[in-house]
Amino acid sequence: MTTAILDRERIKALFDLRSAANVWTGGDFEADPYPIWAKLREDAPVHEGTLHKLTGYPGEAMFQGLPEPDRAHFTAFSYAALDAAYRDPETFASSGSAIDPTTAGLENSMIYMGGSQHRRYRGLVQPSFVPAKAQWWLINWIQEAVQELINNFVNDGRAELNVDFCAAIPVLTITGSFGIPPEEALDLRAVLQDSAAVIQRLVPIVAARREEPKDDLISILVQATMQDEDGVSHQLSDGEIYAFALLLLHAGSGTTWKQMGITLANLLARPEVLARVREDRALLRPAIEESLRWVPTDPMFSRYVTKDVEFFGAELPKGAVLHLNVASANRDPARWDNPDEFDITRQARASFAFGGGPHICLGMHVARAEIRAGVSALLDRLPNLRLDPDAEAPRFIGMYERGVTEIPVLFG
Repeated sequence: MTTAILDRERIKALFDLRSAANVWTGGDFEADPYPIWAKLREDAPVHEGTLHKLTGYPGEAMFQGLPEPDRAHFTAFSYAALDAAYRDPETFASSGSAIDPTTAGLENSMIYMGGSQHRRYRGLVQPSFVPAKAQWWLINWIQEAVQELINNFVNDGRAELNVDFCAAIPVLTITGSFGIPPEEALDLRAVLQDSAAVIQRLVPIVAARREEPKDDLISILVQATMQDEDGVSHQLSDGEIYAFALLLLHAGSGTTWKQMGITLANLLARPEVLARVREDRALLRPAIEESLRWVPTDPMFSRYVTKDVEFFGAELPKGAVLHLNVASANRDPARWDNPDEFDITRQARASFAFGGGPHICLGMHVARAEIRAGVSALLDRLPNLRLDPDAEAPRFIGMYERGVTEIPVLFG
């Protein structure tokens, strides 16, 4: 692998939340939404309306379950409400229509499946994403990408870590696991919203892996067999593999970089905490978990209401969309003391940073491994790592995708 060929300006254009490529999720939202969400949560666990309108975002924004103007929309803000919704997937379904997994497309991937269909498809790839498998990802793709990226700026005495580091790691990891070379990784990221273009790039890879499997994710999908509801076993069709791949590319290249940046920004803004983590790497895990709780990069997921139901004081009609504000739930004082404080020493409690229920994020352990490897390598190789005092400090931005602006640092 060589990361020197990655175009820095292109990375910035593709990954900056304020760019045209990301503004459709509200990437231009720069206010702090947490005080508004706290007030809404205090007023009622569930409110009628979409999250962005309740927050005061002036434009339209799209995300899971949006815009769907013909449906009624509600948003849940409390930990208890989200916990109840995640525990009842029959009432709060992940899709508003049936899913045809043989038809290639992100909308037919397992993230929208429910019940036994979701369990069967998730079970095919789950073994590749369990904690014990993290070493497979680290050795094959993560560690090399991390070290090569640092090589590109280690002698400069300064860097902008969001572009020079965070953005590239996950996209190189997931495309590498598909057998796509580094020089083509950004090309794939650039057309990610065009499923047909992505599939066109995957066609020869899937065909090659059917002929000669390798030690990568596409080979695992090609060789996988599953039983349908009648108990008949079959290998995945090309369409099913493409749907899996589209989901993994979206999640793998579009989430972890933001969460890594959030983690770094939190630590760099608190030099005393960063120093403690540098001296005791065991503290890196709780620091990552606290960053996940404090500012999750995806603050909302959505569910479709399958029957009329009274839910935490709100009357939800069948066919409505219930938006689950995981970011608000993660700062619910009913679950955490002083929830608005960033505190890596707080007692560990599970948050909804990776969602919850049967659809809890498949790649969460890989994401944690990427963040741990990335931050730890920076601390190993960049002495006296600190924010550049002459540059603007990182700011948290974004509506449905939260992240930070530039992370300018000095070292040495």
